[in-house]
Amino acid sequence: MPSKKDSKATAAATATTLRALGIEPYIEKSGEEFMSEKQVEHFRAILMAWKKQLMEEVDRTVSHMKDEAANFPDPVDRASQEEEFSLELRTRDRERKLLKKIAKSVVALDEEDYGYCGACGVEIGIRRLEARPTATLCIDCKTLDEIKEKHVNR
Repeated sequence: MPSKKDSKATAAATATTLRALGIEPYIEKSGEEFMSEKQVEHFRAILMAWKKQLMEEVDRTVSHMKDEAANFPDPVDRASQEEEFSLELRTRDRERKLLKKIAKSVVALDEEDYGYCGACGVEIGIRRLEARPTATLCIDCKTLDEIKEKHVNR
């Protein structure tokens, strides 16, 4: 079980991440139903802001690679540039996969399946979803999944 100190650190990190997207952490009201209309709007805003941010990064990468592409006569300079471009492209590839997860999360929101564990069906929780908006497993199922993965990869 996480300590209060860990919980506060996680809450602060989540708040910082959300604010980078221009979104404040969700404040639950007493007795509020999980995935209420306001919560759905909140998570849709997070997902769309994240998607927009990633798409802007893609545009910046394309511009950067066009602007910076040069045929250096020095092989070391050329290799350095190719390595830089390779790293950028790997990052964009990871982000492309993340964009697919975001799209799946938006579909889940539309189908009212968002926020519930895909393995056991329990609520994933507001704070976990704010920290990881594309989460499809509750923390317990995710932990079990990781344990199983460790044993398979031994």
